[in-house]
Amino acid sequence: MAFVPPPISSSLPPQPNPVTPSGDRPLESPSPTAQEIQALFNRIAPVYDRLNQQLSWGLHGIWKHMAIKWVNPQPGDTCLDVCCGSGDLALLLGEAVGAAGQVHGVDFAAEQLAIAAQRAQAHHPPLAITWHLGDALHLPFEDDRFDGATLAYGLRNVVDIPRCLGELRRVLRPGAKVAILDLHRPGNSLLRQFQSWYLAQQVVPIAQDLGLREEYAYLAPSLDRFPTGREQVALAQAAGLRSAKHYPIAGGMMGVLVAQK
Repeated sequence: MAFVPPPISSSLPPQPNPVTPSGDRPLESPSPTAQEIQALFNRIAPVYDRLNQQLSWGLHGIWKHMAIKWVNPQPGDTCLDVCCGSGDLALLLGEAVGAAGQVHGVDFAAEQLAIAAQRAQAHHPPLAITWHLGDALHLPFEDDRFDGATLAYGLRNVVDIPRCLGELRRVLRPGAKVAILDLHRPGNSLLRQFQSWYLAQQVVPIAQDLGLREEYAYLAPSLDRFPTGREQVALAQAAGLRSAKHYPIAGGMMGVLVAQK
């Protein structure tokens, strides 16, 4: 296991990331900049896993296993987890590819990567994972590198969704699959009302008790801006990915976009 710092040419601070909205649909509230999102995920790192558990009613682990199955990593494969956060999917990929394989986890929040590295160090048997402080819009890898890729709870937060999808396509090998898991606004009006109530009355107060109210209040506007499943399929196809399909989960409050190079 290793940690790779960003190259000097990285768009991470002190060099600013591009601050370009995705442009794929009208924005209902101002989009945060890349630096604001980066700072947010560094701040919430100590409680990120705990609040993910609360936000998903303890089901996020099941959904992540589903994403892994869609990618179908094999022993000896080289796989990528973008916006890896505290490392859940990267660890699952590492278990799937085994000692003969290799996993690369990329995130631009150093505090999240530090937690991911600690979790990997405690894993037995050891996993072949390399952690990269990097940008989902400028992945630090050559073309046609990976046998599969995952991205959980990250596409909603990048400032340029088409570019992120294009980067995923670039680094995948022909025939390789990517699974993208995220929260969504459900189409059903009753479920949408329930989701709004749950975020406002359950998740945000818990975050407030931890001194992170503003950090988790961002969830509702981020969901309002996020493309629907149908829009994500169109964006994936426009990025050159094929066989794109979106699978709603939990009544459409979650979803997985699966596509292939």
